Amino acid sequence: MQLANLFNRVPRFLRSFYFLTGLTFLIWMLLFDANDLLKQYEMFDKYRELQEQKEYYTGKIEEVKQDRAELLSSPEMLEKFAREKYVMKRPGEDVFLLVPAEEE
Repeated sequence: MQLANLFNRVPRFLRSFYFLTGLTFLIWMLLFDANDLLKQYEMFDKYRELQEQKEYYTGKIEEVKQDRAELLSSPEMLEKFAREKYVMKRPGEDVFLLVPAEEE
């Protein structure tokens, strides 16, 4: 008797087959599915991280393009780059590398 009374106190639309089916589906999608809320949050966080990396590397690519254009436009800059990065020298020239002393 008490259970029937409790059942009758619940509004009719909450006892509907469609409501219960929809509620079950919603709970399943939010908690038990392969793409649940936690997974969605993790994927969104990863997406933001990848967007930041994309911006960083796009900026680096622009810097490299600018440096490349400067190197190819000026023979003096090309020579300076070759001397600094690859320790190249002219024939008969001595090159001394100065290495800073390590602090102990």
